[in-house]
Amino acid sequence: MTITENELKGDWNYPTSVRFGAGRISLLPETCKKLKIFRPLLVTDAGLATQDFIQKALKANAAAGLECRLFSEVKSNPRGENIDEGLKSYHEAGCDGVIAMGGGSALDAGKAIALMAGQERPIWDFEDVGDNWLRVKADGIAPTIAIPTTAGTGSEVGRASVILDTSCQIKKIIFHPQMLPDIVIADPALTCSLPSHLTAATGLDAFVHLLEAYCAPGFHPMADGIALEGMRLVKENLLRAFKDGRDLSARAYMMSASLMGAVAFQKGLGAVHALAHPLGALFDKHHGLLNAILLPYVLKRNRVEINEKCKKIALYIGLGEASFEVFYDWLRSLSMQLKIPLTLQDIGISATERRRIGQMAKEDPAAEGNAIAFSAEDYAVIFENAVSGSGL
Repeated sequence: MTITENELKGDWNYPTSVRFGAGRISLLPETCKKLKIFRPLLVTDAGLATQDFIQKALKANAAAGLECRLFSEVKSNPRGENIDEGLKSYHEAGCDGVIAMGGGSALDAGKAIALMAGQERPIWDFEDVGDNWLRVKADGIAPTIAIPTTAGTGSEVGRASVILDTSCQIKKIIFHPQMLPDIVIADPALTCSLPSHLTAATGLDAFVHLLEAYCAPGFHPMADGIALEGMRLVKENLLRAFKDGRDLSARAYMMSASLMGAVAFQKGLGAVHALAHPLGALFDKHHGLLNAILLPYVLKRNRVEINEKCKKIALYIGLGEASFEVFYDWLRSLSMQLKIPLTLQDIGISATERRRIGQMAKEDPAAEGNAIAFSAEDYAVIFENAVSGSGL
């Protein structure tokens, strides 16, 4: 049975309230009012601030009598200073809620600003370590609407934000259960203008979330099931969206896969993210692109532990043969078709920081979910290979 673009809609309540479907951005003013947000702070990044859909959102809110303040000073790897500046704008305008609209950086920043709206402690006191989240004044978290404009991070259905602490050049995970946005408007039409290179990087970011979640040790059949189906959706739709950005069906399925990735990785992530986080912190490169480049190098090193799982993935997503080699070769072919650079050197990263990167990766929280407990030197070797292109 063929599903039409108009049928790719729904109101979901997993893990939060999601209004999914093309054109559903029109629900923004009434969604604000439903959450009793009358003076929202719309958080995005500078590259999106002038985009037509942002301007339409501002005009729609104004027409509905909502006093909307725009904050767009968010870096591609959001940092603590961005949150401080956004919080200042929030309080200056007397805001009473946050609309986080954009890719992962804008969504993470918006969620962090909403968290901090009524806090007295600095943001780093809420890093996801031990029971730090209990320090949060829960009644000080502002209501939040999340509107993704890429299909990659899935931050719109996450309970955390990844924020760069520039004082130590470390990306830190800020967590509280109530950071989960109250309502998500997931409108795949907003992704149709996404350039092909960002479609590729964000789409493979979603795939890495799904793959690392599935390969993470531990018993979590729900996450595994979501991860498998999400990988199938990426396999069938990412290249379509890359080749034809106006293919709304492919965009819708990719947005679904992105949501699924963020749900699944509650089980865990792994070495790809453990390396991508410090690389993003030190070199300020796009997170999804880093994941896409690192993936094959990490797969090779993880093979001894994930071989059987990769066989299952290969069968489920329709590669025709239960084989690690078939799965690996398909991923390499997909990356080439998506014009992903082969090495980190291709995007201006050298191996001079190998020891520091290795240690930072070992200490990154994502490392805990990897199938193999790599040492700092193991991570340094993977990083060095990814710089030079060795070992593929």
